Amino acid sequence: MAETFNPAPHDKHADDPREALAADRQSKLDAGLKDTFPASDPVSAAQPTPSKADADADSPSLWAKVKAIFS
Repeated sequence: MAETFNPAPHDKHADDPREALAADRQSKLDAGLKDTFPASDPVSAAQPTPSKADADADSPSLWAKVKAIFS
């Protein structure tokens, strides 16, 4: 898809969004590391995927859905 014309001049002093995101991520990791000191487990940048039991707890069971229809 072609970019649309933007008549505003390019701001050469503006922050690069990718660099700002990387700096924000790094500052969050640094803050997390300081909050957990002294600990044996390092801070992780990624969240683990939810287990099947966690995913099932969020959605109601079939019996709960049937009861909701008739109540």
